[in-house]
Formats: sequence, C-alpha cells, structure tokens
Amino acid sequence: MRDLMDYQRIVGYEKVAEIYRKAHRLYDKHILHVNSTYQGGGVAEMLNSLIPLMNDVGVDTGWRILHGTSDFFNTTKTIHNAIQGEPLQLGDYEKQVYTETNRNFSVFTHINHDCVVIHDPQPLPLILYFKKRQPWIWRCHIDLSAPDGDLWDYLKQFVLRYDIVLVSSERYRRVDLPVTQKVLRPAIDPLSPKNVDLPQKTISQYIREFNIPTDRPLITQISRFDKWKSPEQVLDIFEKVRRKVQCRLVLCGSAASDDPECHAVYERTRQKAHELVKSGEVVLLSQENSILVNVLQRVSAVLIQKSTREGFGLTVTEGMWKGKPVIASNTGGIPLQITHGKSGFLVDPHDNDGFANTILDVLKNPMLGSKIGQQAKDIVRKKFLITRLLADYLDLLGGELS
Repeated sequence: MRDLMDYQRIVGYEKVAEIYRKAHRLYDKHILHVNSTYQGGGVAEMLNSLIPLMNDVGVDTGWRILHGTSDFFNTTKTIHNAIQGEPLQLGDYEKQVYTETNRNFSVFTHINHDCVVIHDPQPLPLILYFKKRQPWIWRCHIDLSAPDGDLWDYLKQFVLRYDIVLVSSERYRRVDLPVTQKVLRPAIDPLSPKNVDLPQKTISQYIREFNIPTDRPLITQISRFDKWKSPEQVLDIFEKVRRKVQCRLVLCGSAASDDPECHAVYERTRQKAHELVKSGEVVLLSQENSILVNVLQRVSAVLIQKSTREGFGLTVTEGMWKGKPVIASNTGGIPLQITHGKSGFLVDPHDNDGFANTILDVLKNPMLGSKIGQQAKDIVRKKFLITRLLADYLDLLGGELS
C-alpha cells in the first residue's frame, strides 16, 4: 500500500510537508465516506487512493459500501440520468425502494464519526435515518447544471439536510439550493496501476495477451459502456476517419456494479461494430483491468472522450497524464481540464464531423500531438493529482471540524 512519501518524487517535498501540516488539525477526528461501489468508475478509484492516504497522514478515515438490490440500482441509475437532464417520472414504488434501501443499510451501519461524506445520489437519503451529531457532506460527482425539475425537487428534501454540497465545477452550483456549496475537483493517482509508468516488457505482454494490433495508429476511447459516453457515435466517427487514414479503433470499458444499463449499451455497440470487429478494424474490450487501460492509453496515437454529459471525466485526465493528445467533448467538467489547442482539443459533443476532422489533423501531424501531450501532462501534474485532492479534503474538513 502506498504512503504519502511515495509521491514526493512527483510533487516535491514542499507539497508533502504541506499536506502533513494540514493534517494536524484532524489528528483526533474520525471521517467516514459512503458510496455504492468498490470498483468501476471514477468515484471508487479516487476513494481507493484517497482513504489510505488520509489514514497514512494521521486522519482516521473509514469507507462503507451501500448494499442494494437490482431494483434499487435500476432506480438510482434513472435518478443519475435525470440529474443529467433526462426526463423522469419517479413512481411511488421507486421512491420506496430508494429510501427503504438506505433505511435498511442504516440498521447495520453504525455512524459515530466526526464527519460523514456521502458520494452521489445512491446513499443520499441515508441522512434521514441517523440522529445528526456531526457535519454531513454530500459530494455530487454528476453534472448538476440542468437536472429534471421534478426529480430535483424530490431530491432536495434530502440535500437540504446536509451542511455542505461539493461539486466538480462552478457551473454546477445551484442558485435554488440554500446550502453551502463548494467546488472540489477530482484527481487521479499517478502511482495506481492505471497510471504508473510501465516497462516495455509489460506493455508488450498485454498487447499480445489481448490481441491488440499496433500496425496502424490506434484511436481509443476508455469509458464505461454508458449512453452518455456515446460509444455507438464513436463508431460513426471512426468510419469517417478510416476512409482517409489507415487506423484502428479500440473501445474499452467495464461495467460498474451500480450501473445496470452498461450491459445493454455494450450489446448495442457490439452488434453495430460486428463486421468491423470481425475484420480487426475495431477492438472491443469489456474488461475491469487497470493495467490494460494504462497500456492502451500509452500505445494509442489519439485518445477520445465523446461524452454528451460528463461530471468531470477522469479518463481525460488519465490520457493527459500519459502525454497523449486527447480530443473530447466540450461539456461538463472536461473543459476544466483541457484548454483547446494547448492541452488538448474540445469539440461540440454532437459534432461527429468535428471529432473526425480533429482526429485526422492529429494523425496527420504527429508533432502536434506530441506538443499537446507534453503540455497536457504538465497541467495534470499541477492541478489534478491525488495529492492535491488530499490537500483539498484536509482543508475542507479542517475548516469544518476545528
């Protein structure tokens, strides 16, 4: 397990010392994080790195995973979609499943901590079932800029009980929410298996094991098979690109346990790509394998992220950290990471021709991709590493609990 000193060669001794100083105010405090999955998706990845580091610097920090049935996760997926703007009529049965699952979880979850951090909508109602003796924080990782109105009115009965709401972007602040709102940018762990530097031997081994042809430039999207990530439209973009440049497309994604729609989206994508997969033009991978993701990002010529809505998009940060040119949708939290033409490229999320033309520009001009990639890596080092997120949490909690 990594400790904070492992990061000093990346961020420097001053940043490490600063984090230790920030932890002083919290030495006698006990923090609890609650979310709905241990693996799959950026929230679980961040908690897997953040919580051990908080404990390493002296802040007792626990982690609980909300248990739920398939009915519960089907309901919370529709809630997730409605937060991102999809119309929703939430019925009485779905509301009962939503709240009762949280009530049941509260029975065997003892909370006597000094602060509770609840992640995303799945465990949001948990606050109803405890006598509140400490600050409760709701960390919303989703784009809150234009939720379905009826759904948002329903959720506010829970949100209003919280002391602070944390969002990923200034544009997600809600003027209709009389609760303190603060911005906390997500981050990646540069020493996790998904991001650590890899020896060429390991890269070659994974290329062979997963039959990834590297005879042509690879265009790669790493994302859950989620309709908001537009994998079927990525296939349309690839068709436009391959008519002009010989290349291959890799679509690699996994299914989070709290996202029941992934399998249906994967199946539609697989059927649409059937002939291209048979010919080897498209490589379709449904894997939960961090090293494989790392390898794919390092061997690709271009990384894309064609999301129509995106709370932040850690796969963008991951690609930038590898020094790769990233072409992504100008939506949600992605513009927080990419400055167009300097650290990557932003395209309207519905502009397939724009995506195709930008990909072609990068493939035809490798020097451009190399220059953009280096600038992108510098941005990530300054703004989007787990040590910065750790420092931000220590500041936040220190202010609330001191």
